[in-house]
Amino acid sequence: MRLKSIRARVLYLACVFAALLVGSVTLVTYFVMAGSMADSAEATASHLSDSTAEIARRVVADVVRDSGDAPIPGTAAAAAMTQTVQERLPAVLEPAVQTVEGAELSVWVSEGSRSELRRVWPESPPAGAPRVPEAAARAGSEGRAVLESVGERGFLAGFLTKADLATHVAYVPVEMPSGGFAVLEVAYDPVREERVLDDARQPMIAVGAFALVLAVLMMQIVMGWVLSLVEEIRRAADSIDAGQLDVRLPESGEHEISDLARSLNALIDRLKKRADAQTRFVADASHELATPVAGIRGYVNILRAWGAGDPEMREEAIAAIDRESRRMAKLCADLLAMIRSEEILEFKHVRYDINAVAREVLANAATRYMDKNLEFAGPDEGPLTLWGDPDRIEEALGIIVDNACKYTPAGGRVQVSTRRHKDRIVVEVSDTGIGIPEEDLPNIFERFYRSDASRSKETGGFGLGLSIAKHIVDASGGMIWARSKLGSGTTFIISLPRNKAKGASE
Repeated sequence: MRLKSIRARVLYLACVFAALLVGSVTLVTYFVMAGSMADSAEATASHLSDSTAEIARRVVADVVRDSGDAPIPGTAAAAAMTQTVQERLPAVLEPAVQTVEGAELSVWVSEGSRSELRRVWPESPPAGAPRVPEAAARAGSEGRAVLESVGERGFLAGFLTKADLATHVAYVPVEMPSGGFAVLEVAYDPVREERVLDDARQPMIAVGAFALVLAVLMMQIVMGWVLSLVEEIRRAADSIDAGQLDVRLPESGEHEISDLARSLNALIDRLKKRADAQTRFVADASHELATPVAGIRGYVNILRAWGAGDPEMREEAIAAIDRESRRMAKLCADLLAMIRSEEILEFKHVRYDINAVAREVLANAATRYMDKNLEFAGPDEGPLTLWGDPDRIEEALGIIVDNACKYTPAGGRVQVSTRRHKDRIVVEVSDTGIGIPEEDLPNIFERFYRSDASRSKETGGFGLGLSIAKHIVDASGGMIWARSKLGSGTTFIISLPRNKAKGASE
């Protein structure tokens, strides 16, 4: 795989994108889990502190009830009751605290001032146990429980190392019979929650790594599929460049590549059609040129053999050579006209009278075909204007009128009529000639095409005129078609836009 290929670049992007995506999802998942575990630890510490406070208050109530008299603060009896409570609390609370893994209990009592506290149990704090005497004093002075987090490092601190959540410490004040108070310090180290995070870390990282590899692999598979289609398109382009136009791209599916394949197949079909037309054109042109050339060469041989001693043969040969040379000149002129009509020319866009153009074409045709005694009928009097190139339209109209005159017997009729239809101008050229067979109508605008009814030496022609006329009409933004009945004449219809095209220059 080339380092600068599309596949390699997509692989780089896929790795980066997948790493960012999977990494982000994994971090967010761990963040949510760590937050949930921290909330669970805080809830456990709060629940533990509430339960120990309730037990301590029951111990105080039991001691007072056992004494039989309500304690009077500051008296020896009240001090004795307080001493009894202090002695009973550890024995009663320790079993309740030991049922929760990671929980530790300390008991503080006030001495003199409510802000001065003394630990009564255990006598020495557990190793590593967090101590916040200020929070204990605040709980006693305010008469409400205080919850503190000690050693908090953030939810992502243990993402790649051992989990280390904060230790939650609750300080709960309990009123004593002597009028003072005790503070229960309940510390909860969330070992269970940290164990859950530690147990989930490795599977989470493994799943993330698997998802990363899977995402990259899937992207490569998809990219390989796309590039395989592109490779097929490249091979098709190479085949077209080599002149092989029979290749077809797969069009199955409803995706962008199949749309591109359909467009390219349509392009290949058009190229093949044009190549076939070009092949036919060369073959037909060669055939049409070969006929007069063969005739000229034949009469030249006749002149060489017998022309010197036979004046009549010589005159016949010269006349035939002249006829065939004029036929060749006409063919060359038609070919040049066809090539000129297909050049990318910028048509003029001026306002002109189509009726005047039609009458000019009919006048020229009447002069050329005077010997056939044809009847010519032009459009109605009065102007009918439109935008376009009058010279090019006159050329196309002249070809059609000339065609009508050729195939109309002597004494027949050729008529040009015009009319306006919505935003278009319709020109109809009708004749009373031999007509065109219905099966030939779809092909009459193809190069060198002539129906069997038109193949005669009297009419001449090479089947190029109508192709030239159609190209001119199409380039003018119009349409041309024909209707005919064999033996009853033909009508050619030209529809041209009446208004000036957008962006056209005069």
